[in-house]
Amino acid sequence: MGSWKNSCVFIFAAIAAITTTSCGGPTVHNEWTWVSGSNLTFQVGSYGTQGSPAASNIPGARGGSATWTDKAGNLWLFGGIGLDPAGAGTELHFNDLWKFSGGQWTWMGGSNIINQIGSYGAQGTAGPGNIPGARYGAASWTDVSGNFWLLGGYGYDSSGVWGILNDLWKYSGGEWTWVGGSKFVGQPGIYGTQGKTTSSNVPGARFDADSWTDASGNFWLFGGLGNDSTTTVSYLNDLWKYSGGEWTWMGGPNIGSQMGIYGTQGTASYSNIPGARFDAASWIDASGSLWIFGGWGFDSTGSRTLLGDMWKYSENQWTWMGGSSTGYASGTYGVQGIAAPNNVPGARYMAVSWTDAAGNLWLFGGQGLGAYNDLWKYSPSKGEWTWIGGSDAANQLGTYGTQGMDSASSIPGARGIAVSWTDTSGNLWLFGGEGYSSTGGMGYLNDLWKYQP
Repeated sequence: MGSWKNSCVFIFAAIAAITTTSCGGPTVHNEWTWVSGSNLTFQVGSYGTQGSPAASNIPGARGGSATWTDKAGNLWLFGGIGLDPAGAGTELHFNDLWKFSGGQWTWMGGSNIINQIGSYGAQGTAGPGNIPGARYGAASWTDVSGNFWLLGGYGYDSSGVWGILNDLWKYSGGEWTWVGGSKFVGQPGIYGTQGKTTSSNVPGARFDADSWTDASGNFWLFGGLGNDSTTTVSYLNDLWKYSGGEWTWMGGPNIGSQMGIYGTQGTASYSNIPGARFDAASWIDASGSLWIFGGWGFDSTGSRTLLGDMWKYSENQWTWMGGSSTGYASGTYGVQGIAAPNNVPGARYMAVSWTDAAGNLWLFGGQGLGAYNDLWKYSPSKGEWTWIGGSDAANQLGTYGTQGMDSASSIPGARGIAVSWTDTSGNLWLFGGEGYSSTGGMGYLNDLWKYQP
């Protein structure tokens, strides 16, 4: 690890509680710390030497990256989307792989040149030359052995065509393996029979889906924007499980752009289903149940809209737990730091989420009627939201303070499509996204923040 300043700083904006850490310095709870990166937008990456950590290394400004946490608590990041700092609105698409450990970034693989095509190799065979093409909005998982997995996203296939992907990759021992799906864009799903596993089943191409790993090590996938059982791109609310090397269509329709069936709030039912959506926030609670909030998709009336509904998936049934069944619902903030049954974040998509060591669900920012930097905590046992910090108004600038130093006044600026991690110590991490820096301009960011609940 690096110095105490770099390795023992923590995050978030509420009332600070001081304890002592194992590395000898004070731990400040509920305050944000700006750990690394710039407080300005549109910063280029500094790659250094591949495989060598350095204090000067940093990924370039981006959003929509895939992330993992390894067994040692190191943070990993792959790909994403940005904009050319030179202007003209030129999109930058990345397939670089980074690790953050001991207070420093290491460029681990992929290219330091943008818009690279995929190099697939032979399906099922790892190879040092294999690499997924540049992309953003991919789904990601970590298996019980600590290997990283990646599915789909919006990016480049093996022939250099830009589109929506359904390729499945595994990263293990420093090498990528193309495991399944197609190396070409625009693939429809093969659903088979709901609840029946076959080797031919595969989800259609998609991006900005929700993904999670259950207590048994199975991978789950819900929704996104992409292909259902046809070649038509639509909003999805199909549910898939990946186990033993095969996919099973577990629920939801195989035709896209379907409205939600809410049922009775708080009551599970096999007929309930969240409406088709993408960019919802998602969590796994202490019992292994999935929770999702918001996104952009279809509500109970069949309107395509900005959502603010909260759902739980457990024992093969969905439960509408709270929030509005119709679109563009306003937030109810209540008193900062005080939980209440009527509190709820406003409708949004592209927010980031974490689960803390106590099983509470955390939500930050996202896009709605503007960009947000509000921080929320949800207690599954009580069914109540608490507005913890940040602003109840949109489009707030970041307050960075001194890099490496926690402060009650520090707060990331409002943003969407940022990425997040929870490390093995229970700290919450936030990187990049598209939003507001310390100076007021909105753009892609590469700032890294840390928070200890």
